[in-house]
Amino acid sequence: MRGERPVKKIRIENPGLLTTIQDLGRYGFQKYGVSVSGAMDSYSMQLANMLVGNSPGEAVLECTLAGPAIEFLDECVFSVAGADMRPLLSGKRVPNHGSFKAAKGDVLRLQTAESGMRAYVSFAGGIAVKPVMGSKSTYLKAGFGGFEGRKLKKGDCLEIGDSDFEFESCYVPEADACFCGAKEKIRVVLGPEKEMFSDEGIRTFLESGFELSNQCDRMGYRLDGPAVMHSDGADILSGGITLGAVQVPGHGHPIIMMADRQTTGGYSKIANVITVDIDRLAQMRPGEKIRFEEVDPVAAQELLKRRQKKLDEIERGIRQGKMAYGSPKEYSVRLGGKNYEVSVREAIGE
Repeated sequence: MRGERPVKKIRIENPGLLTTIQDLGRYGFQKYGVSVSGAMDSYSMQLANMLVGNSPGEAVLECTLAGPAIEFLDECVFSVAGADMRPLLSGKRVPNHGSFKAAKGDVLRLQTAESGMRAYVSFAGGIAVKPVMGSKSTYLKAGFGGFEGRKLKKGDCLEIGDSDFEFESCYVPEADACFCGAKEKIRVVLGPEKEMFSDEGIRTFLESGFELSNQCDRMGYRLDGPAVMHSDGADILSGGITLGAVQVPGHGHPIIMMADRQTTGGYSKIANVITVDIDRLAQMRPGEKIRFEEVDPVAAQELLKRRQKKLDEIERGIRQGKMAYGSPKEYSVRLGGKNYEVSVREAIGE
Protein backbone atom coordinates (compact mmCIF):
# COMPACT_ATOMS: atom_id res chain seq x y z
CA MET A 1 0.00 0.00 0.00
CA ARG A 2 1.22 3.51 -0.85
CA GLY A 3 -0.95 5.27 1.73
CA GLU A 4 -1.73 8.86 0.78
CA ARG A 5 1.27 9.32 -1.49
CA PRO A 6 0.47 9.91 -5.17
CA VAL A 7 2.10 7.69 -7.77
CA LYS A 8 4.95 9.43 -9.60
CA LYS A 9 5.57 8.66 -13.26
CA ILE A 10 7.98 9.29 -16.09
CA ARG A 11 7.31 8.89 -19.81
CA ILE A 12 9.77 7.84 -22.48
CA GLU A 13 9.71 10.50 -25.19
CA ASN A 14 12.57 8.94 -27.15
CA PRO A 15 14.04 5.56 -26.15
CA GLY A 16 17.55 6.13 -27.49
CA LEU A 17 19.57 3.28 -28.97
CA LEU A 18 19.05 0.71 -26.20
CA THR A 19 17.53 1.63 -22.84
CA THR A 20 16.57 -1.08 -20.36
CA ILE A 21 15.81 -1.41 -16.66
CA GLN A 22 18.66 -3.04 -14.72
CA ASP A 23 19.69 -3.62 -11.11
CA LEU A 24 22.52 -5.72 -9.65
CA GLY A 25 21.24 -8.89 -11.28
CA ARG A 26 19.32 -12.12 -10.79
CA TYR A 27 21.31 -14.55 -8.65
CA GLY A 28 20.54 -18.11 -7.60
CA PHE A 29 18.94 -19.29 -10.85
CA GLN A 30 21.90 -20.07 -13.12
CA LYS A 31 21.47 -23.77 -12.34
CA TYR A 32 18.11 -23.51 -14.09
CA GLY A 33 19.64 -21.82 -17.14
CA VAL A 34 18.62 -18.27 -16.17
CA SER A 35 21.19 -15.55 -16.89
CA VAL A 36 22.23 -13.17 -14.10
CA SER A 37 21.82 -10.02 -16.27
CA GLY A 38 22.06 -6.74 -14.32
CA ALA A 39 23.96 -3.51 -14.96
CA MET A 40 27.05 -3.82 -17.13
CA ASP A 41 28.83 -1.12 -15.07
CA SER A 42 27.69 -1.86 -11.53
CA TYR A 43 29.92 0.82 -9.97
CA SER A 44 28.24 3.64 -11.92
CA MET A 45 24.81 2.12 -11.27
CA GLN A 46 25.40 2.06 -7.51
CA LEU A 47 26.80 5.59 -7.56
CA ALA A 48 23.70 6.90 -9.34
CA ASN A 49 21.47 5.25 -6.73
CA MET A 50 23.41 6.64 -3.77
CA LEU A 51 23.07 10.18 -5.13
CA VAL A 52 19.27 10.01 -4.87
CA GLY A 53 19.08 8.20 -1.54
CA ASN A 54 18.26 4.75 -2.93
CA SER A 55 19.78 1.48 -1.83
CA PRO A 56 22.79 0.81 -4.10
CA GLY A 57 21.08 -2.12 -5.82
CA GLU A 58 17.83 -0.37 -6.80
CA ALA A 59 16.70 -0.53 -10.43
CA VAL A 60 17.87 2.19 -12.82
CA LEU A 61 17.78 2.89 -16.55
CA GLU A 62 20.83 1.61 -18.43
CA CYS A 63 21.33 3.69 -21.57
CA THR A 64 23.68 2.49 -24.31
CA LEU A 65 25.71 4.90 -26.48
CA ALA A 66 22.82 7.19 -27.47
CA GLY A 67 20.55 8.06 -24.58
CA PRO A 68 16.80 8.55 -24.20
CA ALA A 69 14.59 11.58 -23.67
CA ILE A 70 12.52 11.25 -20.49
CA GLU A 71 9.55 13.43 -19.57
CA PHE A 72 8.83 13.86 -15.86
CA LEU A 73 5.08 13.65 -15.30
CA ASP A 74 5.68 14.55 -11.65
CA GLU A 75 8.40 16.26 -9.62
CA CYS A 76 11.28 13.84 -9.12
CA VAL A 77 14.91 13.73 -7.96
CA PHE A 78 17.28 12.02 -10.39
CA SER A 79 20.95 11.41 -11.10
CA VAL A 80 23.04 10.36 -14.12
CA ALA A 81 26.31 8.42 -13.82
CA GLY A 82 28.65 6.51 -16.11
CA ALA A 83 29.23 7.53 -19.73
CA ASP A 84 29.10 11.25 -20.48
CA MET A 85 25.95 11.61 -22.57
CA ARG A 86 25.88 15.39 -21.97
CA PRO A 87 22.50 15.33 -20.19
CA LEU A 88 20.17 18.30 -20.61
CA LEU A 89 17.26 19.07 -18.30
CA SER A 90 14.76 21.12 -20.30
CA GLY A 91 17.66 22.47 -22.35
CA LYS A 92 20.04 23.21 -19.47
CA ARG A 93 23.17 21.12 -19.06
CA VAL A 94 23.36 19.03 -15.89
CA PRO A 95 26.65 17.28 -15.10
CA ASN A 96 27.11 13.60 -14.39
CA HIS A 97 27.47 12.31 -10.84
CA GLY A 98 25.19 14.88 -9.23
CA SER A 99 21.63 14.89 -7.89
CA PHE A 100 18.98 17.18 -9.36
CA LYS A 101 15.29 17.88 -8.91
CA ALA A 102 13.12 17.83 -12.03
CA ALA A 103 9.81 19.69 -12.04
CA LYS A 104 6.63 18.31 -13.55
CA GLY A 105 6.90 18.70 -17.32
CA ASP A 106 10.70 18.82 -17.43
CA VAL A 107 12.42 16.67 -20.05
CA LEU A 108 15.77 14.99 -19.46
CA ARG A 109 17.65 14.35 -22.70
CA LEU A 110 20.73 12.16 -22.89
CA GLN A 111 22.68 12.64 -26.10
CA THR A 112 25.22 10.46 -27.91
CA ALA A 113 27.99 9.59 -25.47
CA GLU A 114 31.03 11.84 -25.69
CA SER A 115 33.02 9.27 -23.74
CA GLY A 116 32.16 5.83 -22.43
CA MET A 117 29.43 3.49 -23.60
CA ARG A 118 26.72 3.24 -20.93
CA ALA A 119 25.03 5.80 -18.69
CA TYR A 120 22.78 5.09 -15.71
CA VAL A 121 19.77 7.19 -14.71
CA SER A 122 18.43 6.76 -11.19
CA PHE A 123 15.26 8.16 -9.63
CA ALA A 124 14.61 8.71 -5.92
CA GLY A 125 12.41 5.77 -4.95
CA GLY A 126 13.61 3.54 -7.77
CA ILE A 127 11.63 2.19 -10.70
CA ALA A 128 8.46 0.42 -9.58
CA VAL A 129 8.33 -2.71 -11.73
CA LYS A 130 7.57 -6.20 -10.46
CA PRO A 131 10.69 -8.27 -9.66
CA VAL A 132 11.10 -11.56 -11.52
CA MET A 133 13.07 -14.16 -9.57
CA GLY A 134 14.17 -11.49 -7.12
CA SER A 135 15.39 -8.94 -9.67
CA LYS A 136 13.99 -6.08 -11.75
CA SER A 137 16.69 -6.54 -14.40
CA THR A 138 15.66 -6.96 -18.02
CA TYR A 139 16.83 -10.15 -19.72
CA LEU A 140 16.22 -9.37 -23.38
CA LYS A 141 16.94 -12.79 -24.88
CA ALA A 142 14.33 -14.49 -22.68
CA GLY A 143 11.91 -11.56 -22.71
CA PHE A 144 11.31 -11.13 -18.98
CA GLY A 145 12.13 -8.71 -16.19
CA GLY A 146 12.27 -4.93 -16.40
CA PHE A 147 9.38 -3.39 -18.32
CA GLU A 148 7.53 -6.15 -20.19
CA GLY A 149 10.82 -7.98 -20.72
CA ARG A 150 11.99 -5.61 -23.46
CA LYS A 151 13.93 -2.47 -24.20
CA LEU A 152 11.98 0.74 -23.66
CA LYS A 153 10.13 2.40 -26.52
CA LYS A 154 8.47 5.73 -27.15
CA GLY A 155 5.38 6.30 -25.02
CA ASP A 156 6.26 3.86 -22.23
CA CYS A 157 5.22 5.16 -18.80
CA LEU A 158 7.13 3.98 -15.74
CA GLU A 159 6.11 4.38 -12.12
CA ILE A 160 8.62 5.68 -9.60
CA GLY A 161 8.62 4.24 -6.10
CA ASP A 162 8.14 6.04 -2.80
CA SER A 163 11.08 7.89 -1.31
CA ASP A 164 11.77 9.80 1.89
CA PHE A 165 14.93 11.29 0.40
CA GLU A 166 15.41 14.89 1.52
CA PHE A 167 16.83 16.53 -1.57
CA GLU A 168 20.07 18.44 -1.24
CA SER A 169 22.13 19.04 -4.36
CA CYS A 170 25.32 17.01 -4.14
CA TYR A 171 28.10 15.82 -6.43
CA VAL A 172 30.70 13.11 -6.44
CA PRO A 173 34.17 14.28 -7.57
CA GLU A 174 35.47 12.91 -10.87
CA ALA A 175 38.25 11.11 -9.01
CA ASP A 176 35.63 9.00 -7.22
CA ALA A 177 33.24 8.61 -10.15
CA CYS A 178 35.14 5.59 -11.48
CA PHE A 179 37.06 3.22 -9.23
CA CYS A 180 39.53 1.90 -11.81
CA GLY A 181 40.52 5.13 -13.51
CA ALA A 182 42.30 5.15 -16.86
CA LYS A 183 44.55 2.15 -16.25
CA GLU A 184 45.59 0.79 -19.64
CA LYS A 185 45.43 -2.94 -19.02
CA ILE A 186 42.48 -5.15 -18.10
CA ARG A 187 43.51 -7.33 -15.17
CA VAL A 188 42.81 -11.06 -15.21
CA VAL A 189 43.31 -14.16 -13.09
CA LEU A 190 44.53 -17.06 -15.25
CA GLY A 191 42.48 -20.26 -15.36
CA PRO A 192 40.44 -22.32 -14.87
CA GLU A 193 41.54 -24.22 -18.00
CA LYS A 194 44.88 -22.55 -18.62
CA GLU A 195 46.53 -25.98 -18.91
CA MET A 196 44.66 -26.41 -22.21
CA PHE A 197 46.70 -23.60 -23.76
CA SER A 198 50.26 -23.80 -25.00
CA ASP A 199 52.95 -21.66 -23.38
CA GLU A 200 52.98 -19.65 -26.58
CA GLY A 201 49.20 -19.22 -26.36
CA ILE A 202 49.40 -17.84 -22.82
CA ARG A 203 52.22 -15.48 -23.82
CA THR A 204 50.17 -14.30 -26.79
CA PHE A 205 47.20 -13.60 -24.53
CA LEU A 206 49.21 -11.65 -21.93
CA GLU A 207 51.68 -9.85 -24.18
CA SER A 208 49.63 -8.95 -27.27
CA GLY A 209 47.22 -6.13 -27.98
CA PHE A 210 43.60 -6.89 -28.87
CA GLU A 211 40.75 -4.82 -30.26
CA LEU A 212 37.07 -4.93 -29.36
CA SER A 213 35.26 -6.18 -32.46
CA ASN A 214 31.85 -5.02 -33.67
CA GLN A 215 30.41 -8.15 -32.04
CA CYS A 216 30.16 -6.67 -28.56
CA ASP A 217 26.90 -6.63 -26.62
CA ARG A 218 25.49 -7.35 -23.18
CA MET A 219 26.17 -11.05 -23.65
CA GLY A 220 29.85 -10.90 -24.54
CA TYR A 221 32.75 -9.06 -26.16
CA ARG A 222 34.54 -10.73 -29.08
CA LEU A 223 38.14 -9.62 -29.55
CA ASP A 224 40.14 -9.22 -32.73
CA GLY A 225 43.87 -9.83 -32.68
CA PRO A 226 46.41 -12.64 -32.78
CA ALA A 227 45.07 -16.16 -32.30
CA VAL A 228 45.56 -17.64 -28.83
CA MET A 229 46.70 -21.20 -29.43
CA HIS A 230 45.49 -24.26 -27.54
CA SER A 231 47.74 -27.18 -26.75
CA ASP A 232 45.22 -29.82 -27.86
CA GLY A 233 41.80 -28.52 -28.87
CA ALA A 234 39.39 -25.92 -27.49
CA ASP A 235 36.42 -28.00 -26.35
CA ILE A 236 35.67 -29.06 -22.78
CA LEU A 237 32.71 -30.63 -21.02
CA SER A 238 30.19 -27.82 -20.60
CA GLY A 239 30.64 -25.96 -17.33
CA GLY A 240 29.47 -22.83 -15.56
CA ILE A 241 30.27 -19.39 -17.00
CA THR A 242 31.24 -16.60 -14.61
CA LEU A 243 31.10 -12.86 -15.24
CA GLY A 244 34.29 -11.90 -17.05
CA ALA A 245 35.23 -15.44 -18.11
CA VAL A 246 37.48 -15.36 -21.19
CA GLN A 247 36.49 -18.20 -23.50
CA VAL A 248 38.71 -19.12 -26.44
CA PRO A 249 37.00 -21.14 -29.21
CA GLY A 250 38.96 -23.17 -31.74
CA HIS A 251 39.65 -20.13 -33.95
CA GLY A 252 41.73 -18.65 -31.13
CA HIS A 253 39.96 -15.29 -30.76
CA PRO A 254 38.92 -14.61 -27.13
CA ILE A 255 35.37 -13.83 -26.04
CA ILE A 256 34.80 -12.05 -22.71
CA MET A 257 31.50 -13.07 -21.13
CA MET A 258 29.40 -10.18 -19.81
CA ALA A 259 26.14 -9.58 -17.91
CA ASP A 260 23.72 -11.48 -20.20
CA ARG A 261 26.10 -14.42 -20.72
CA GLN A 262 24.78 -17.94 -21.04
CA THR A 263 24.98 -20.04 -17.89
CA THR A 264 27.18 -22.82 -19.31
CA GLY A 265 29.68 -23.16 -22.12
CA GLY A 266 31.89 -25.76 -23.75
CA TYR A 267 34.93 -23.69 -24.74
CA SER A 268 38.06 -23.63 -22.61
CA LYS A 269 38.57 -20.52 -20.49
CA ILE A 270 42.07 -19.07 -20.36
CA ALA A 271 41.33 -16.42 -17.72
CA ASN A 272 38.72 -14.37 -15.89
CA VAL A 273 38.59 -10.56 -15.87
CA ILE A 274 38.64 -9.38 -12.25
CA THR A 275 35.42 -7.87 -10.94
CA VAL A 276 36.69 -4.31 -10.52
CA ASP A 277 37.74 -4.10 -14.18
CA ILE A 278 34.41 -5.32 -15.56
CA ASP A 279 32.96 -1.82 -15.08
CA ARG A 280 35.68 -0.19 -17.17
CA LEU A 281 35.35 -2.90 -19.81
CA ALA A 282 31.61 -2.17 -19.97
CA GLN A 283 32.41 1.45 -20.88
CA MET A 284 34.70 0.53 -23.79
CA ARG A 285 33.53 0.73 -27.40
CA PRO A 286 34.09 -1.48 -30.44
CA GLY A 287 37.42 -0.54 -31.99
CA GLU A 288 39.11 0.29 -28.70
CA LYS A 289 42.39 -1.45 -27.91
CA ILE A 290 42.97 -3.53 -24.79
CA ARG A 291 45.80 -5.50 -23.25
CA PHE A 292 45.68 -7.97 -20.37
CA GLU A 293 47.69 -8.12 -17.15
CA GLU A 294 47.84 -11.14 -14.86
CA VAL A 295 47.14 -10.70 -11.14
CA ASP A 296 46.71 -13.34 -8.46
CA PRO A 297 43.36 -14.08 -6.76
CA VAL A 298 44.45 -12.43 -3.49
CA ALA A 299 45.19 -9.15 -5.30
CA ALA A 300 41.86 -9.34 -7.12
CA GLN A 301 40.00 -9.82 -3.84
CA GLU A 302 41.87 -6.93 -2.21
CA LEU A 303 40.96 -4.62 -5.10
CA LEU A 304 37.30 -5.63 -4.73
CA LYS A 305 37.42 -4.84 -1.00
CA ARG A 306 38.94 -1.43 -1.78
CA ARG A 307 36.21 -0.71 -4.31
CA GLN A 308 33.49 -1.57 -1.80
CA LYS A 309 35.20 0.58 0.83
CA LYS A 310 35.18 3.54 -1.57
CA LEU A 311 31.49 3.04 -2.35
CA ASP A 312 30.71 2.86 1.37
CA GLU A 313 32.64 6.09 1.97
CA ILE A 314 30.79 7.85 -0.85
CA GLU A 315 27.39 6.70 0.44
CA ARG A 316 28.29 7.78 3.97
CA GLY A 317 29.49 11.17 2.70
CA ILE A 318 26.25 11.75 0.81
CA ARG A 319 24.07 10.79 3.79
CA GLN A 320 26.09 13.00 6.13
CA GLY A 321 25.89 15.97 3.78
CA LYS A 322 29.64 16.13 3.17
CA MET A 323 29.15 16.22 -0.59
CA ALA A 324 26.42 18.84 -0.65
CA TYR A 325 27.13 22.23 -2.15
CA GLY A 326 25.80 24.74 -4.62
CA SER A 327 25.08 24.10 -8.26
CA PRO A 328 28.01 24.28 -10.67
CA LYS A 329 28.60 27.44 -12.67
CA GLU A 330 28.37 26.99 -16.43
CA TYR A 331 30.50 29.06 -18.82
CA SER A 332 30.93 29.15 -22.59
CA VAL A 333 34.46 29.84 -23.78
CA ARG A 334 36.05 30.06 -27.21
CA LEU A 335 39.57 28.74 -27.74
CA GLY A 336 41.38 28.19 -31.01
CA GLY A 337 38.26 28.97 -32.99
CA LYS A 338 36.21 26.34 -31.18
CA ASN A 339 33.44 26.76 -28.61
CA TYR A 340 33.55 24.89 -25.29
CA GLU A 341 31.17 24.53 -22.37
CA VAL A 342 32.95 24.61 -19.00
CA SER A 343 31.43 23.54 -15.69
CA VAL A 344 33.07 24.92 -12.54
CA ARG A 345 32.15 23.52 -9.13
CA GLU A 346 33.07 24.42 -5.59
CA ALA A 347 35.64 22.00 -4.15
CA ILE A 348 34.31 19.54 -1.61
CA GLY A 349 35.82 19.88 1.83
CA GLU A 350 35.61 17.78 4.95
